[in-house]
Amino acid sequence: MSKWFGDDAARIKAVDDVTLSVRFGEMVYIVGPSGSGKTTLLSMLSGILRPDTGSVVINGQDIWALDANQLAELRLQQFGFVFQDYHLFSKLTCAENVAIPLILRYQPWRTALAAARQVLGIVGLAERAELTPAKLSGGEQQRVAIARAMVGQPGLLILDEPTASLDGDTGKLIIAFVREHVLSPRCCVLIVTHDTRIERYADRIVHMEDGRVMESDRVRP
Repeated sequence: MSKWFGDDAARIKAVDDVTLSVRFGEMVYIVGPSGSGKTTLLSMLSGILRPDTGSVVINGQDIWALDANQLAELRLQQFGFVFQDYHLFSKLTCAENVAIPLILRYQPWRTALAAARQVLGIVGLAERAELTPAKLSGGEQQRVAIARAMVGQPGLLILDEPTASLDGDTGKLIIAFVREHVLSPRCCVLIVTHDTRIERYADRIVHMEDGRVMESDRVRP
């Protein structure tokens, strides 16, 4: 895939003919300096930003061949997102925040809340289910965001700088949790990070620079 931004003399190639394969059951990190194209690549892989050339194929389906409604439905059904600043709704309880993807799938409110509380229990926050995000620590808010991404059982979980605002020990706990409880033969995890402290949890680390994949290191056999 490739992606250009700007016009004429200001035109730059943010992603330069990148080819990347990720398998189900695999946790892959994308690392590189600021401006290397990581976020642009992630946006194209997740169906947010259309590539200028190339395609994104998931389970044999080119997602950019879908219309807008089909693509939105695919993201809802198959993708889970954990953003750097969590994107939790301050007026909602933790359980209500986690239930949102299921509500968008037209599940009954009580059913969605029950599923949300079950997943909050998995991330160790069962007793926090009725609290609002403001009453949680940063690590707890991150776990709520992960629970929300998990609740729909996605095939692709995408985390953007998940440990950037966490201390080292909490960051390691979060990534270890994702590896143990989310990664599965039916789910792959894709993480953009600058955090070298969590490298040992990856299966593979993809290095980007100047819009290109420079190398791919396998951490685990």
